[in-house]
Amino acid sequence: MLIKVLKSKIHRATITDTRLQYEGSITIDQDLLKAAGMVEGEAVLVANVNNGTRHETYIMKGRRGSGVVRLNGAAARLGQPGDRVIILGFAYLAPEELPAHKPRKVLVNERNRIVRGR
Repeated sequence: MLIKVLKSKIHRATITDTRLQYEGSITIDQDLLKAAGMVEGEAVLVANVNNGTRHETYIMKGRRGSGVVRLNGAAARLGQPGDRVIILGFAYLAPEELPAHKPRKVLVNERNRIVRGR
């Protein structure tokens, strides 16, 4: 049996842009991806703190150091620039792997600069 657990999280990122007429996904600054241990193409859950919506999508790499967190495609209807979101990645672990597992958590400021990460 495998158990779904939190692998990584970018906490309270600010949506910088939306592009409705675009391939669906979320574009995230590569510096944030690296800090959180997330990769392009990874499925993530995006929880919008401002309006309560939650949606699943996949990651596209954004320009390094840009601070970009952009909702693309249909997801662009679920948030607007300035909204705060929590981006969550998950993993499936065997029970014996659980004691050693520590999720990576990255807290960012309103400009999507890393304030704290582990």
